[in-house]
Amino acid sequence: MRFRCVVCCVLVLFVFVGGVSLRCFGVSGEDASSAVLAAEGKVVACYGAVADAQKAGADVSGLLGVLNEAGWFLSRAKLAYGEGDFDSAVAYADNCSSRLDGFVEQAEGLRLDAERAGFWDFMVNFVGSAVGAVCVVVGGFAVWVFLKRREEIRERV
Repeated sequence: MRFRCVVCCVLVLFVFVGGVSLRCFGVSGEDASSAVLAAEGKVVACYGAVADAQKAGADVSGLLGVLNEAGWFLSRAKLAYGEGDFDSAVAYADNCSSRLDGFVEQAEGLRLDAERAGFWDFMVNFVGSAVGAVCVVVGGFAVWVFLKRREEIRERV
């Protein structure tokens, strides 16, 4: 009887341990793969936002430092994943993603500021040039009228 109880307990233990996922002992390859892919997608989106901000004329040097750091974490995550170290891969991917939290919004803000500044520079240059041209024409006409009257007065005397 005692033997049956021990065998039954061992069988229950095997069923329980066999049914438990290995995830409680570490990170699975699927979890690591999805974490690395998510981090990579975030880096790509951030690079696009920085490129747009730079095209608009924004100073993106501060953003590039953060992006390079995140890229380093991503490369370490891919390397760890390739070596089968899924725990490290997830940790590096999480560090990469956390470095880029709010990054796209910051790049968009810089892009919008640069576009606004470019618009106002254009308006000042365009309007300033137009006003300057009008002033030259009106000033030239006023000088011409003044000189013509002066010449008429001299002819009368």
